Amino acid sequence: MMGNKFELTKETKEWFGTTLHRIRALAAFGTVAKGELGGFVESEKNLAQDGDAWVSGNALVYGDALVYGDARVYGNALVSGDAWVYGNAWVYGNALVSGDARVYGKVKVEFTLCSRFNFDTEAKLAFWRKLEAMFERKFKEK
Repeated sequence: MMGNKFELTKETKEWFGTTLHRIRALAAFGTVAKGELGGFVESEKNLAQDGDAWVSGNALVYGDALVYGDARVYGNALVSGDAWVYGNAWVYGNALVSGDARVYGKVKVEFTLCSRFNFDTEAKLAFWRKLEAMFERKFKEK
């Protein structure tokens, strides 16, 4: 793709002292139509201008976080810190990906908190979900 695939619009949202800008597609790519409004990013450095990666819905990407490749961040998902979402990964729903997390490959993350973890396969994500459920049961017992 030549040139930029998206631009920052004048529509902004304040998120804990950080100004985020809604994005708009400047060209059609992947499943995104030209002119389609996306989610919110702090700056152009949060979403790659090449590839089919996209942030949509009410999703927020900020800090040094980066979405690239063919990755999708959508719904009410939040990606922040130094987190990267790339490859064919999807982060959606109310998922929170932060810290130094890396979400990549064909993995799909929904309703999960990730910090300082790398997810590259469904098996690793399934393990994390089982661990998370175990901790939730343990805390409910107390």
